Amino acid sequence: MKIHMVAHTDSAASEAARFIAGQARAAVKDHGSFVMAVSGGHTPWLMLRGLAREDLPWNAVNVVQVDERIAPAGDVHRNLTHLQESLLEHAPLPREQIHPMPVESSDLEAACAQYAQTLQMIAGSPPLLDLVHLGLGPDGHTASLVPGDPVRNVKDVDVALTGLYQGRRRMTLTYPILNRSRQILWLVTGEERAGMLGRLVARDLSIPAGGVRNDHAMVIADRAAASRLGDNLQAEVA
Repeated sequence: MKIHMVAHTDSAASEAARFIAGQARAAVKDHGSFVMAVSGGHTPWLMLRGLAREDLPWNAVNVVQVDERIAPAGDVHRNLTHLQESLLEHAPLPREQIHPMPVESSDLEAACAQYAQTLQMIAGSPPLLDLVHLGLGPDGHTASLVPGDPVRNVKDVDVALTGLYQGRRRMTLTYPILNRSRQILWLVTGEERAGMLGRLVARDLSIPAGGVRNDHAMVIADRAAASRLGDNLQAEVA
């Protein structure tokens, strides 16, 4: 795991955008496409707006969701709503190359299987994502892998449903597909996450985020989130 600290939230978003752009250009040069999975949150929307300004081979880019709330189309709490506003309205990415989780389905179990098939169509079988962007909750959750939820034990499918969390069920990518990915990008900001970031770096398996592989992982954190990590923030972390 590599850790890069920047001064502020905006700087973290900009640095993450540049990192993704570099990964995208390298992936397209290597194997002709770039498939990334993105999470929700305020700082990621800033990141995506920064990414939209990058010079990328957008026709070779596909974007999938890490997780999504079970909510109607256009709901302000849907990650997709903000994803479209942040990326589609600012980048020449073809609309059909953003792949929403089908959370409006009347059969959510079947919808999970459907999304897994979508991932296979664009990223191979089993799906191999080029980059997964993850956030880190103050309770140690990432994606919608939350403390105490049985979804953390799922090992045989790539997409699954959670129980209620903060009032809603979620659809989420599971550990198997996260841990197959070529690159993990953690974007962590805010003092309220400083304790959990330390536990993530130590790969504390008692928190959900600790179950994500830490090789091929980059953490971009603002100074507040990284405040408990010590001084050597550019070094390789075992």
